[in-house]
Amino acid sequence: MPHIRAEGLAVEFPLYHVGARSLKKRLLARTPLRLRQDESNRVVVAALRDLSFVINRGERVALVGGNGAGKTTLLRTLAGIYEPVAGRLEVAGSVGSLIDPAAGMDQVSTGRENIMLRALFRGMDDAEALEMAEEIGQFSGLGEFLDVPVRSYSAGMQVRLSFAMATVITPEVLLMDEWLLAGDADFMQRAQERLGRLVEGADIMVLATHNTKVAREWCTRAIRLEAGRIVADGPVEEVVVDSPPLAPLGVAG
Repeated sequence: MPHIRAEGLAVEFPLYHVGARSLKKRLLARTPLRLRQDESNRVVVAALRDLSFVINRGERVALVGGNGAGKTTLLRTLAGIYEPVAGRLEVAGSVGSLIDPAAGMDQVSTGRENIMLRALFRGMDDAEALEMAEEIGQFSGLGEFLDVPVRSYSAGMQVRLSFAMATVITPEVLLMDEWLLAGDADFMQRAQERLGRLVEGADIMVLATHNTKVAREWCTRAIRLEAGRIVADGPVEEVVVDSPPLAPLGVAG
């Protein structure tokens, strides 16, 4: 049964270009909570620290928190992009990620060739790959540009292709970083409809977002991160707090 289980999960990133001893001391003194020196005498950033949680089938979880809280790092760890340095992580079920749909796109190959490569990576046979290419081509609306190298695409065309490729198959565990919508009005409407079906079809969804409206509309649970730690975990209405409105210019708050 699809599920996600984390116990004492920790992720760290070394700062390789911090070489001077005096600079190390200044950094460690100013930010003692998230920077430390490891056994190899490197300064490392504690991106995620001692995270423990369980996400079961049927849950729709919003990861919330400020910039740098660790939301995207956690998503990428769940997707297998980052490897924990401590703790235990278990992700059961087929995983689909909308963290960076364009990741792995070969700019020299054509759109169609990229689709076929993605199909081969997923273990599809030739007939399945051709069917998937046809569906992606129709949804993206790229027409003859599907047989042109991706490097010649406009930014909008690349988004349309990568979005179509990332959402063509409904996974059991869906990981999303913000609400990925771009393109003209017609494409955005179709993208919203497709995302809605993708979310409904997945057994588990984990979404990192700053948008409280999206969190309330699509999620049943929220996990709030601060400085790489979980500070709140519960129903969306209890964890998600709207930001206060900004005071008019010139008015002290």
